Amino acid sequence: MATGKRLFGTSGIRGVPGEDLTPEFIAEISQAIGTFFEEGPILVGHDGRHFGHLIANNVAKALMNIGLDVGESGLIPTPALQYCVRKMNYIGGIMVTASHNPPKYNGIKVSGSDGIDLTRNEEIIVEGIYYEKKFRPANIKAVGNRFHETEAISTYVKGILSKVDIEKIKSRRFKVALDTGNGAQGAAAPQILEKLNCKLISLNAEVDGDFPGRGPEPTPDLLKELSEAVKTHGAEMGVAFDGDGDRSIFCDEKGVVHYGDRSAALLADYIFSKNPGAIIVTTVSASQAIDDIAKKHGLRILKTRVGSVDVSNAMVEHNAVFGLEENGGCFYNPHIPVRDGAMTTALILEALSNSEDPFSDMLDALPRYHQAKIKFECSKEQVHAIMKNIAVTAKGKIESIDGLKIWVGEKTWILIRPSGTEPIIRVFAESDDSEKLNSLMSEYSKIIKEILNDSV
Repeated sequence: MATGKRLFGTSGIRGVPGEDLTPEFIAEISQAIGTFFEEGPILVGHDGRHFGHLIANNVAKALMNIGLDVGESGLIPTPALQYCVRKMNYIGGIMVTASHNPPKYNGIKVSGSDGIDLTRNEEIIVEGIYYEKKFRPANIKAVGNRFHETEAISTYVKGILSKVDIEKIKSRRFKVALDTGNGAQGAAAPQILEKLNCKLISLNAEVDGDFPGRGPEPTPDLLKELSEAVKTHGAEMGVAFDGDGDRSIFCDEKGVVHYGDRSAALLADYIFSKNPGAIIVTTVSASQAIDDIAKKHGLRILKTRVGSVDVSNAMVEHNAVFGLEENGGCFYNPHIPVRDGAMTTALILEALSNSEDPFSDMLDALPRYHQAKIKFECSKEQVHAIMKNIAVTAKGKIESIDGLKIWVGEKTWILIRPSGTEPIIRVFAESDDSEKLNSLMSEYSKIIKEILNDSV
């Protein structure tokens, strides 16, 4: 098999339109994907990023040129496209998105007939077809058909509502601050919450590829507007989505914005109170609070590399009910085992509707750990130097499932791992002792900065 650099990263193919994502590349990688699937129809959609509709159009044309039929959803959240691929009997799906990357990026994310991202081995097969140029032959007499899939959003909305106690949620008449972040969930999340009888305070509602409101990645430090909206309007909660709508970050009624694995721990506690002995899947970067919840309910917990592909496939392999990532990605198998910000929001509302306690008290009742996160821009050469240095000098137990996770005591760890989607190194740390956490972050941030400075 012809080989070249890996095209698929942690979550699909990403690059800058006109530089990495040229018309020629888009056409050929689409033909490779179509050749892999062998037949259609394929569902193609895009989020609100710049050039998304143009890239999606080129993807559709390339698939049609090798004889595959194409359904076009238009603007759609990533999890909505994935759900519709499965529910509406498509052979596969191609989503044009770069998720939470900065606005200049776009990308291509591929799902199989089950709606789940291609496995790592399947990605390598597609890459092999691309590099060898062994595309399915074009035939002018057998060009594929294209059609608009007009029921995609409504199918997705109905699917989510079918998995929660609608009447219970409606009876509470929740007030919710909704920050769609100028992203694709603007096409679906407001409909879902309105059907759940929620009164909405909308922020950054207009879909805009520049993400002018607060950017496409909903980190707690960027959600001050959401926090203020919750407090000003007396909302029971706030929720913010990333650019393509598969991740969600929550704010309690006091205006405190929580990291993703905090709200995920609450969901895990709620879901597994009704599913004792089940399996939960998470990544090496997730909070120890998840381990504590698993122990409380007698669950088996599986740890994977960082990346939705790995979590989804582990859930399928082990028939896990729930999966999560620390970045706000939650996977609910009764719906579809992919991360879905709107499904997560509906489940949080159901958990709230079954408690008399406010959101903040429910979160406060969970195991408490201190967390810190930081990222450093760096080249591939610098990444190699940093990882090599830390592997040699680190003191403590080291896990290498993904990057380097260094345990400094029983309840304190730091994870250093290169991003699979951007030229950066991410650093996560957690401890039950805030002073230990600050010291650890300071120590390793200093090491990384020194290596970066020495390599300039």
